[in-house]
Amino acid sequence: MGLTVGSNQENFNYKVVSQFAIVTILWGIVGMLVGVILAAQLIWPEITFNIPWLSYGRLRPLHTNAVIFAFGGSALFATSYYIVQRTCQARLFCDKLAAFTFWGWQAVIVLAVLTLPLGISTSKEYAELEWPIDILITVVWVAYAVVFFGTIMKRKTKHIYVSNWFFGAYILTIAILHIFNNLEMPASIWKSYSAYAGVQDAMVQWWYGHNAVGFFLTTSFLGMMYYFIPKQAERPIYSYRLSIVHFWALNFTYMWAGPHHLQHTSLPDWTQSLGMVFSLILLAPSWGGMINGIMTLSGAWHKLRSDPILKFLVVALSFYGMSTFEGSMMSIKTVNSLSHYTDWTIGHVHSGALGWVAMITIGSLYYLIPRLVGQKDMYSTRLIEIHFWIATIGVVIYIAAMWIAGVMQGLMWRAFESDGTLTYSFVESVKATYPFYVIRLIGGLCYLGGMLLMAYNVFKTVQGKAFIDAPIPLAITNH
Repeated sequence: MGLTVGSNQENFNYKVVSQFAIVTILWGIVGMLVGVILAAQLIWPEITFNIPWLSYGRLRPLHTNAVIFAFGGSALFATSYYIVQRTCQARLFCDKLAAFTFWGWQAVIVLAVLTLPLGISTSKEYAELEWPIDILITVVWVAYAVVFFGTIMKRKTKHIYVSNWFFGAYILTIAILHIFNNLEMPASIWKSYSAYAGVQDAMVQWWYGHNAVGFFLTTSFLGMMYYFIPKQAERPIYSYRLSIVHFWALNFTYMWAGPHHLQHTSLPDWTQSLGMVFSLILLAPSWGGMINGIMTLSGAWHKLRSDPILKFLVVALSFYGMSTFEGSMMSIKTVNSLSHYTDWTIGHVHSGALGWVAMITIGSLYYLIPRLVGQKDMYSTRLIEIHFWIATIGVVIYIAAMWIAGVMQGLMWRAFESDGTLTYSFVESVKATYPFYVIRLIGGLCYLGGMLLMAYNVFKTVQGKAFIDAPIPLAITNH
């Protein structure tokens, strides 16, 4: 099989890919730096000098929005635009619209950075941004959908690769989630009230919140995994049929699992149970995807010794498998009665966020960025290796500290004396947790340090080089 190439051929649009790839690293550093500041605040509450807009309550939504939507979102734009072009053998549908998605998304992020520290917030988890910004997000997202699906419509290959199925599902689902959870009545330019109230508001919020995790942080990054692991391992995906089963099973099941965030609340008991059942079922497609990715390395395991990019990708899959198992177990009512409201939940979230989302992103960017400047490798493979070990040690320290602290908190809160009084006051549980917050800070500093190493490595890789648009092969011929 060979490629026939002409002189007047069309090029891929790598400009927007490179823009999103670079800002991904920038926003990753910002988001994780804010996370480290928050971890430090829980040890030394006055570290930010009691400045209101640097208080924990203001910075915490800034941290989640920066890491999820600025870091994760920019990574998804970069990789989905790259993958859809490569697998469809077609240039992005509309260059101007693609450029608009970049500048529009950065405008959303900057507005979040300005409004959240000022306390301008809807107070909805992962949906704190007020209605004018919500409208901008919607416009950008519609443009994203047009660019992505427009590229698929003009594809030169008959087949639609599985990564594009995952990206397409995430784009459509996030649009629905965003619109319905953010139905609100504006009271002023920066204040609105939700269209829902009470338990209905909670149900819609966690239908949104859980599926933001399910689609923005899972389905989409699986699209990344299904492209970059076979590429880096130089092996075809282990089972293409399993990838399709994985796609349909995951997308159907995820939609129903949101109520597990509301166990032991005023949500109807049957709804809580439904969320628990679907959370347990969810383990099967989740592990199907993990096994499919890891088994892709069959016959290529030796590459893990010398390829740190592959280490990032495979360890990310391992964390994906672990955190999905943990999430399913934590949805069980008896387990949830211990874990809910404790730092165990924080450990679980960060095993998925740092272990799965960030590591698969970092590995994918290490593959992608050199190719955007016409290189095959990063400036320093040794620095990638160091980054891998710093990040892995950091995330293990972080989640282990939170697991132990969380279980301890849950046991202390439910301990009673024979006369029915609490064995421990809440303050005693806070005091007992203190050493684990110090350990958590160390883990966070490790992870942030790894991101700074990555930024240096990327800078040296692209320094003095121009981002180039690779040519699209005109035709495929057999010879």
